[in-house]
Amino acid sequence: MSGLPTDVPHRRTGVRVEVPGPLDLGGQGRETARAVRFLRECAGLGLRVTWRAAGRPAYDLSALRHLPPPDELPGAGAELTAWRDGYGFGALYHRRGPGFVTVMDRREPGTAARLTLDHPDLLAAFDRLHDPTPLDLLDPTGREAVGLLAAERLALVSGGWAVSLPPRIHRWPVPCTAI
Repeated sequence: MSGLPTDVPHRRTGVRVEVPGPLDLGGQGRETARAVRFLRECAGLGLRVTWRAAGRPAYDLSALRHLPPPDELPGAGAELTAWRDGYGFGALYHRRGPGFVTVMDRREPGTAARLTLDHPDLLAAFDRLHDPTPLDLLDPTGREAVGLLAAERLALVSGGWAVSLPPRIHRWPVPCTAI
């Protein structure tokens, strides 16, 4: 058992994960949301991932800079270079407290934002989006909350599906103060 979502075929050996087939980042629905969730979980576990991307994203790829970059991203040379250059462990993560979630966001160079989610509707949406979720299953309050999370770049909404972006980091590097 790898401790990772099973809907993305992969092979885990220690701290390395290899995904044999390309992951769809095209943003056309469930497959993109599943790919992002898989990479988010790998990031939370501090794993090194070897993978290839498929599809041409219609969304801003900089929202994914906290995730391990792909080896290949067709048609996106400059964006892939920016992703690789901007990637860093702990660039985006969340911590949970009683009745709130704190998110640290350092995806953009030279900036750091700390957000606290403590409104019950936002917390419910954030928790729901841990797993890829079709937007049409959400009530109007849930869709509004997802819209707010997406506006803060804490959720990826694409192709009628949504998934949360910040991982919960399970293994901190030593020294963790370097993050």
